[in-house]
Amino acid sequence: MSLTLTTENSGRRLFIPALRGLYSNLHDSAETVLRVVAGAALVTHGLGKISDPFGAAGMVEGLGFYPGAFWSLLLSCTEFFGGILIAIGLFTRPASFAAMFVLLVTVWFHWVTMNQGYQGAEKSIIWAAIFLFFVIRGGNRHSVDARLSREF
Repeated sequence: MSLTLTTENSGRRLFIPALRGLYSNLHDSAETVLRVVAGAALVTHGLGKISDPFGAAGMVEGLGFYPGAFWSLLLSCTEFFGGILIAIGLFTRPASFAAMFVLLVTVWFHWVTMNQGYQGAEKSIIWAAIFLFFVIRGGNRHSVDARLSREF
C-alpha cells in the first residue's frame, strides 16, 4: 500500500510510522491554530492601546521614535488591527512583518534599554519568531488570503 503525502513528513522516517496519517491530516490545522492564537493574543495586547492610541507617545519617544504621536498610533494599529488580520489570515505576511518589527523593538527595549538581558526579552523573542514564521509561510489554506486566491 502506497501513501502519498503533501506535507514535510513525506520523506521522513518516523519512530511510530502509524502516526504519519495523523501528522499529515493535522499539519495545516496546527499551523492555523498557531496563527489564530498569535493574532488573538496580539489583539488582546493592543486592546488597551487602541482605546487611547496616542497614550504611548512618551514611551515611544523615550525609545527614540519621533514624533511620538505618529509611532504611538502606528503601534496601536499594528497590535490591534494587525492582530485581527493575522488571526483571520488576511494580508498575513505584511501584518506579521509589522508585528515582528514591534516585537524586535521590545527585544531591544528589554535587553538593551532596560538591561534585562535574555530573561527580560525572552517572551518578545519567542513572539517575534512566531511572526517571522508567518512572514515566511503566509496564512496557509485556512485563511482569507487563500479564499481570495491572493497573497503577498
